[in-house]
Amino acid sequence: MGKTYERIDGRLRTFIEAQPLFFTATAPLSGDGTVNLSPKGLKGSFAVLDELTVAYLDFAGSNAETIAHLRENGRITLMWCAFQGPPNIVRVHGRGEPVFRDDPRFTELVARFPGIDPTAHGLRAVIVVHADLIRDTCGYAVPFMAYEEERDLHARRFAREDDTSLSAYFTKKDHIASSLDGLPGLPLPLPPTPV
Repeated sequence: MGKTYERIDGRLRTFIEAQPLFFTATAPLSGDGTVNLSPKGLKGSFAVLDELTVAYLDFAGSNAETIAHLRENGRITLMWCAFQGPPNIVRVHGRGEPVFRDDPRFTELVARFPGIDPTAHGLRAVIVVHADLIRDTCGYAVPFMAYEEERDLHARRFAREDDTSLSAYFTKKDHIASSLDGLPGLPLPLPPTPV
């Protein structure tokens, strides 16, 4: 039932780009470390950069597990499920890296997301993922669910912050500068937004 793909294009790319939600999974190298699984949404915050590279905007939140794990070992899996239409699950297994605000590539990468205002969400980094393995599976057990609309809570919460207050917010949080397992997370203080 499952199929392996050499690249993200055609029907596969169309499917991925149409989903309003995807999931990221990362883990530290330590066998007793905390595995992280996160939902990602916000329309316009995901992009296919080329046939083997995708990226998404990493916004303000209550921790930075994905960033910490990527900084340590780079392993990441992204997953999309069809909640409407024909059943399907797509996974991209690969190597990821957080591109932070002070990286020379940051501004060019942010320009690849024209459908979203990143300043309203406390943009921390762009997560770039290079695919090593691309597979789909049947998704027969995934339920039908209807997408209604985007929540505006994240933008309403973080639009109130500027670079200085956002950096102060991150500094106060327990699991931003370091992960639940003590790995280096988001570098603080946060550099100014170059965009």
